[in-house]
Amino acid sequence: MKFTKYHGLGNDFILIDNRNSATPLVSPEEAVKMCDRHFGVGADGVIFALPGDENNDYTMRIFNSDGSEPEMCGNGIRCLARFIASLEGTETVGKSYGIHTLAGTIIPRIEADGQVRVDMGTPFLLGKEIPTTLGNGEDKVINQPLEVGGKSWLVTCVSMGNPHCITFVDKVADISLESIGPLFEHHSVFPERTNTEFIEVVRRDYIKMRVWERGAGITLACGTGACASVVAGVLTGKCDRLCTVELPGGCLTIEWSENDGKLYMTGPAEAVFTGHYH
Repeated sequence: MKFTKYHGLGNDFILIDNRNSATPLVSPEEAVKMCDRHFGVGADGVIFALPGDENNDYTMRIFNSDGSEPEMCGNGIRCLARFIASLEGTETVGKSYGIHTLAGTIIPRIEADGQVRVDMGTPFLLGKEIPTTLGNGEDKVINQPLEVGGKSWLVTCVSMGNPHCITFVDKVADISLESIGPLFEHHSVFPERTNTEFIEVVRRDYIKMRVWERGAGITLACGTGACASVVAGVLTGKCDRLCTVELPGGCLTIEWSENDGKLYMTGPAEAVFTGHYH
């Protein structure tokens, strides 16, 4: 089976041409093996370019490195856009695709500098939409105290079609992600688990972020997490609506538009190599 390895700011994926079938060519169990960095190709997830529907050009599905299936992946969909353009042989500046995901239709557009700008849609802010049992479900979850690992954290929750829990800290470098991340992900207030972002505000238009991803653990970047973090920054009065998000793998530009309420994410997606998996 042919595949192409891509990464978006070090968040890496195995891309598979699945256009001839609506069913992924690889099972979740096989995806786990492919993602293994010692015995497989090595990746944070496997992404499938499947046929679209009456409203979309393509369908995206993704299996995480632990075999779970997230609703969406921001870095992944940028990689998928570049992969699709390569498959079509038409990587034209300004080309956009309607892509069906479990989080709804997402529209990436290829920019002149090789970056990909993605219309990520509008965020979901009510507790029941995240989902989380923090609060009463009908209200936003902003600066709510949450006990994790013997410490009280102030958290803000946002869904980009997938759940995010954001907390602001003095220094992201001081956070022990490998120990605290799993405790957030599997906390009882998140019935579908959660992605967790730790944010350091450098300026109102520049933040640093480290992330523990649901189903993948520590990754170098998370596109939906960067979007959710800017939303949380605006809701808590810490950030502007147009913000650079610095991740371990590089920077994303995130805009939460006042005009249409949508999130727009711009960042790179690069092919690494192509191979055959047996």
